[in-house]
Amino acid sequence: MNQKAIIIGSGIAGLAAAIRLSVKGYKVQVFESNSYPGGKLSEMQIGGYRFDAGPSLFTLPEQVEELFLLAGRKPADHFQYSKLDVACHYFWEDGKSIKAYGDLHQFAEEVETKLGEPAENVKKALKNSAYIYEHLAPLFMHRSLHQWNTWINPTALKSYLKMGKLGIFTTMNDANERLFNQPKMVQLFNRYATYNGSNPYQTPATLNIIPHLEFNIGAFFPKKGMHDITQSLYKLAVDLGVVFHFNSKVEEILVEKNIAKGVLVNNTKIHADLIINNMDMVNAYKSILKNQKQPTKLLDQPKSSSALILYWGIKRFFPELGLHNILFSEDYKTEFDHIFNKGSIYHDPTVYVNITSVCKEDDAPNGCMNWFTMINVSNNQGQNWDKLIEEARSSIIAKINRVLNTDIEPLIEVEEILEPRTIESKTSSANGALYGNSSNNRYAAFLRHANYSSEIKNLYFCGGSVHPGGGIPLCLLSAKIMSEMIEG
Repeated sequence: MNQKAIIIGSGIAGLAAAIRLSVKGYKVQVFESNSYPGGKLSEMQIGGYRFDAGPSLFTLPEQVEELFLLAGRKPADHFQYSKLDVACHYFWEDGKSIKAYGDLHQFAEEVETKLGEPAENVKKALKNSAYIYEHLAPLFMHRSLHQWNTWINPTALKSYLKMGKLGIFTTMNDANERLFNQPKMVQLFNRYATYNGSNPYQTPATLNIIPHLEFNIGAFFPKKGMHDITQSLYKLAVDLGVVFHFNSKVEEILVEKNIAKGVLVNNTKIHADLIINNMDMVNAYKSILKNQKQPTKLLDQPKSSSALILYWGIKRFFPELGLHNILFSEDYKTEFDHIFNKGSIYHDPTVYVNITSVCKEDDAPNGCMNWFTMINVSNNQGQNWDKLIEEARSSIIAKINRVLNTDIEPLIEVEEILEPRTIESKTSSANGALYGNSSNNRYAAFLRHANYSSEIKNLYFCGGSVHPGGGIPLCLLSAKIMSEMIEG
């Protein structure tokens, strides 16, 4: 095959698309505006500390392994990971804490012993999560929602009969309040709405599908850190003959008579048979597709939340902390009201701390820890972020000091900050939203851009801003769905 494909952007979906198309025989070129591959899934070095800059949770590792298998490689020779014994450590201000063990029965016992929530309720909730996954994953995660054969096959017809049990007609919070007796467990399971930047008090209970991935299947950690997902796939793509052009911003997708013909880069026209856009869909239409018909309804959808991340080198080891740690707000509902309705930051935010040096010791100097300290915040709507960040930093430090009974400020040896404005500038994410459009209504899944253009032939889309959504597994699946469309 002598056909050529151009991919715009080397985020995780762009890398997966490059590998899949190369395996199919396409000559693939990737144009990336940054000097490095991976998009949000990158890393940074500050002093003697290494940080995974973006996504920190790894689930469904088979989606990564599948790319090596397609290329005829043995995955373990190129990418290694291990399953976590404890998925997350949870802390509350009243002194209570629990470990979310990878073993379901151990986790249920932990919850019953520490929080007074019957173990059977935990098992029932995770059984319900598995049920949702069984019936919705084949439909919403592995197929296009924009082709008729998705809706008229036997699997889909079987799911229609289960819709009432799949949480489509109620909110995540309402469903969790029915499942659990203890408010702390409702809060813990509501947290999964943040995995795609949504509000648990608005998003449908179908998102209770997410705990299944973390508990019933498992949470994992790449032995070389999350950035190794990027690095291993980038190396595989290069080995397959994919050509990467870094510091090469695409200025326009060239369209003639409603057919994508190529791209304009540095005032040079480069032609190809297929164009795959891995750039944020909203910003793509506003820039490189600005002369084409705009999908206004999709572009105007509310955006997901963003994040404020403080990368801290901490000059002390905290034995009570693990890889993933959550310090919960005392008033979760008010916190989400600030994020999605007020565009501000609540004075008592839920703080997430990711510490890869717990699993990968050379990520921090001896006796120290690398803290990826994050809170969920509104996307960028023109707020006074300098003031908000200053106030939030103080609130985060106060929260950590109260919960861990420490004085964290003197222990901060190095610091870098990532916030909605810089997220947008570094990753072209519209408004700095981490997951594209929000999922705060039952129709949100249908209001994501398709993996192809219905207006422009030979133009396809992948990545977190299009179907099936954000996060590493869904981004990888978007590339798979897109490549299967091309094959079809």
